[in-house]
Amino acid sequence: MKRIFNISYNKKLVDIWLLVLRVLVGALMLTHALPKFNLLISGNEINFPDPIGLGSGLSFFLIVFAEFVCSIFIIVGFGTRISTIPLIIAMFVAAFVFHANDPFSSKEMAILYLLIYLTLLFTGSGKISVDYLIQKMNRKNK
Repeated sequence: MKRIFNISYNKKLVDIWLLVLRVLVGALMLTHALPKFNLLISGNEINFPDPIGLGSGLSFFLIVFAEFVCSIFIIVGFGTRISTIPLIIAMFVAAFVFHANDPFSSKEMAILYLLIYLTLLFTGSGKISVDYLIQKMNRKNK
């Protein structure tokens, strides 16, 4: 019974889970990003919503940057905390601005992504990441 309610955790398992979480959420987001990235580099006309008044073209570029570039950074664990910020903003806008008047089922996926990105913002990338390697090298150079 004590093990069921034990609140301690295994740090190595947390680092492994953060790797799995980063790779999976990054890969899942890339499935949304790749079609947008292909449209961006195709040169074709872009018809994209402008939910916060930045203009359709800039909004599209920013969402491609967030979903494509930041997802790749998160997968490898490079600048993980800073890379989550554009994605947090994008998912917040998707859920609470773009889908503001839609039923909850239309907001649910964006909210789930938002919660995952907030978790990565607070926890960082863990020891199995480029961030950790950079931190380790910086400690050796001091």
